[in-house]
Amino acid sequence: MSSDPVVIDGGDRSCVRLLLELRGHIAGLAPGTVVHLIATDPAAPIDLPAWCHLTGHAYLGPLDAAERPTYALQVAADARQTSPESPWRPR
Repeated sequence: MSSDPVVIDGGDRSCVRLLLELRGHIAGLAPGTVVHLIATDPAAPIDLPAWCHLTGHAYLGPLDAAERPTYALQVAADARQTSPESPWRPR
């Protein structure tokens, strides 16, 4: 497990697109890896915790000291997979 967080810049993508990309990025990460997701979509603070709850990844919350809206999560060893086309649907 890396001690430095993995930073993913989601920019201004919509949350659905963002979650699809996040799903792909974290698929190869070791359990316990912390991810900092930069996301300006106003739905991110609602959708990201909900997606983490659905998949089993740990939502660690927003980073207050970040320059842009950034949210932290930790990759779970036993995460539940979602559909490749729809990040809200369990596989």
